[in-house]
Amino acid sequence: MVLLGLVVVTDLFIPRLIQTIIDDGIANKDIGVIFRTSLLMIGASILSALLAIANTLYSVKTSRGFEADLREALFKKIQTFSFGNLDDLTTGQLLTRLTSDLSQVQMIVTMSLRMFTRAPLMFLGSFGIMFATNPDLAVVVLALLPITAILVYFFVRIVRPLFTEVQERLECLNQVLQENLSGIRVVKAFVRREHENERFEEANSKLYDTSVRMSQYISIFFPIVMALMNMGTVAIIYFGGIQVFQGTTSLGQIMAFTNYLFSTMFPVLMLSMMAGQISAASASATRIMEVLDVEPEVKDKPDAITLDQIQGRVVFENVTFSYRDDGGDPVLTEVSFIAEPGQKVALLGQTGSGKSSLINLIPRFYDASEGRITIDGIDVRDIKTSDLRSHMGISLQEAVLFSGTIRDNIRYGAPDTSDEEVIETAKIAQAHEFITSFPQGYDTMVGQRGVNLSGGQKQRIAIARALLVKPKILILDDSTSSVDVETEAEIENALETLMGDTTSFIIAQRISTVLKADKILVLDNGRIAAEGNHEELIETSPIYQEIYDSQLGDGGAEA
Repeated sequence: MVLLGLVVVTDLFIPRLIQTIIDDGIANKDIGVIFRTSLLMIGASILSALLAIANTLYSVKTSRGFEADLREALFKKIQTFSFGNLDDLTTGQLLTRLTSDLSQVQMIVTMSLRMFTRAPLMFLGSFGIMFATNPDLAVVVLALLPITAILVYFFVRIVRPLFTEVQERLECLNQVLQENLSGIRVVKAFVRREHENERFEEANSKLYDTSVRMSQYISIFFPIVMALMNMGTVAIIYFGGIQVFQGTTSLGQIMAFTNYLFSTMFPVLMLSMMAGQISAASASATRIMEVLDVEPEVKDKPDAITLDQIQGRVVFENVTFSYRDDGGDPVLTEVSFIAEPGQKVALLGQTGSGKSSLINLIPRFYDASEGRITIDGIDVRDIKTSDLRSHMGISLQEAVLFSGTIRDNIRYGAPDTSDEEVIETAKIAQAHEFITSFPQGYDTMVGQRGVNLSGGQKQRIAIARALLVKPKILILDDSTSSVDVETEAEIENALETLMGDTTSFIIAQRISTVLKADKILVLDNGRIAAEGNHEELIETSPIYQEIYDSQLGDGGAEA
């Protein structure tokens, strides 16, 4: 900012030197004055350039630093979000805020460190010098300001909404683009290329139309303001010429005033041009603040306790749960059960019965609306979430893999584990054989979203990742749905040997997966319709009998 102030002082000094050359040098035919003053002008120009370069370097560093800090703050904020927050803010919205919106705000910061500060200083400095030099000619320039102000007002009124609309159109375009790229295989599978082309063309055309309208208004505004500046120049020359004839002013002052006119009007022109961009940045800043102002739905209490060791006893006490703003019936209603340490608890039920919602409450991905969940007698809401989840191994319904090697993906939750432990865990998850079949084995790079792996292979890697952390509570959310029955049985047998003292929660679609469970919970419309082991339920639960018969045939009671 100091450098910028010095640039303005230097630039305002140059018209004065021009006046000196004309009045004292040319008028008096004094070559010495012309030479010395010209050297001063060259020196002032070089100094102004050096100061401007230094200002640019520092302002770019500052604005880019601001952008990097804000991007990091946004990313870290997103990491604190619970599942409920992520339900409200989609991936496309978050990406737009981290990219396009952030760039808009960063650009305004850059401008504020350069043009936004320089323009008012130049305006005030030029006007001050003009009034101090020749008040009569300064009034001529002052007369142009109301006309310019009216033009700027109407320009901002028209263009400001267009800048905002451009950002909204860009967000729609990004959303269409992101959906298409993430679902490109579905598009090709259902031969919907033309449909997607039409969607993109529609979004692209709307952005084009808005951008063209905005550019047209800008193109009209510039020539009008330039015409006003030229009219001001003519007025200064005309009235200044009369004063020259009368001997009350000099030709050099006229030239200086012409330069100061441009120094006064050009900042007005630039600020009015930036008004639209300020509006766009304001809209972007609002969207960024929407993310930064979000309060995580699930967060630690100030006096949350730490857990060094747990036994793994999980108790649900009259738990009712509704997704925020769901507007419908609760997903879970008065759910109560006990999972003792080392027990294998299986969850069965139709799609939408609340199985995944139930297990998502254990690691506090969501909080129960009513009732409570305890681990070893402690309410999960009283435990630090990082400690709570560090004792759990979780393989969610969708096997998500990250860019990197297979080895890195397996030890994602325990990065310091040895290669031997990684291999042993992969064997338990029945993943070792297919991993070693790759030319690079465990160093095989995982493609984008695991594209070079089958669904079953991704699930087995996800299971190995969950097992490697040596959890006291293991949660497998339909994690073997893409695995064949024989491999699934091998995984089950290996888990029984390894996870003897681990409390396991398993959601499965195949009833063969849960036959050996210590406890089976049959869910129906968010309630526990039946509870017990296979032998008990096959005798007492019509829902369980129906599921059993539909998958394994009649004769369930005898089995």
